[in-house]
Amino acid sequence: MDRVERPYFDDVSPRNVSAVVGQSAVLRCRAKHIGNRTVSWMRKRDLHILTSHIFTYTGDARFSVLHPEPSDDWDLRIDYVQPRDAGVYECQINTEPKINMAVVLSVEDESYTSEPQQPPRSSAAAATIWGSQDVYVKKGSTISLTCSVNVHSSPPSSASVLWYHGNAVVDFDSPRGGISLETEKTEGGTTSKLLVTKAALTDSGNYTCVPNNAHPASVSVHVLNGEHPAAMQTSNRASSYLTSQLSCALFTYLLSSMAGR
Repeated sequence: MDRVERPYFDDVSPRNVSAVVGQSAVLRCRAKHIGNRTVSWMRKRDLHILTSHIFTYTGDARFSVLHPEPSDDWDLRIDYVQPRDAGVYECQINTEPKINMAVVLSVEDESYTSEPQQPPRSSAAAATIWGSQDVYVKKGSTISLTCSVNVHSSPPSSASVLWYHGNAVVDFDSPRGGISLETEKTEGGTTSKLLVTKAALTDSGNYTCVPNNAHPASVSVHVLNGEHPAAMQTSNRASSYLTSQLSCALFTYLLSSMAGR
């Protein structure tokens, strides 16, 4: 009778991986003899299951699993790495008891390096979204965001830009419709223009331009339901003034009460 081999990790991949902010990282995991069992990736700091088999279980589209058939590789890919991604990740096989292999991801920010003949941080490769960091649009109008990336790419086609709304990649094929992208690539940089027509209140939130070769940039979009931003700011100032006056009145009352005792 043939002996059934238990699953195990082929421990030939690095347990410590370094990545640079804005680039991609691949955490290697080679699982042998898994049979009908499942390989998963878990983020240790919050015990979040990121992938299971070939499926992704996170709203963050930067995470994916690389499993070229019929290999034993179940690698975790993280695109556009951010400093918050640093930490311990576990590749797991659902045996009984469960077995796992930990991989430590370190994230480096190139803008803090002090190598000679490097440009200052202010001229580091970075994305810039035109205009104010707070964008106000009326409900039903068009949200127009333009992102410029000051990095030289050769060939220009090697540059790419993703747009995020909150933690999700902007889906140009969503049932909502009315979302389009205009991209211009030259050797001097990349310009990406995001257009969201017929803006709804649900389109409010944080929008991030994420290049594949530079630091990202974000703006906050506010879709207004008939209220003008100036009115909002006046209302906020009036509210602050009223709060201040009430606080002064309360403080005066307390002092009078204490003096009368």
